[in-house]
Amino acid sequence: MIRLLIWGLLLYFGYRIILSLTSAKKPSKKSAGKHDAGEETYRDPVCGIYVSEENAVIGRHDGQRHYFCSMNCLEKYREQLDHSSPS
Repeated sequence: MIRLLIWGLLLYFGYRIILSLTSAKKPSKKSAGKHDAGEETYRDPVCGIYVSEENAVIGRHDGQRHYFCSMNCLEKYREQLDHSSPS
């Protein structure tokens, strides 16, 4: 009986993880597989993904704009800055 309960919990958690990964970031209707040839893209300095200004999370450092694919990458970039700056 315990084994059945453990297997049920593992299946449930696996389902929840897969569900959260697939629904984390839904593409906008405009950029659903189509790329506007005139649209400029920017390279995320953390993970290297190219994002358009419309879909980017924008951060500033020393007066410059930096474009990120997600808030996670922006936070990682800020952590890198905190670790590299002299205390």
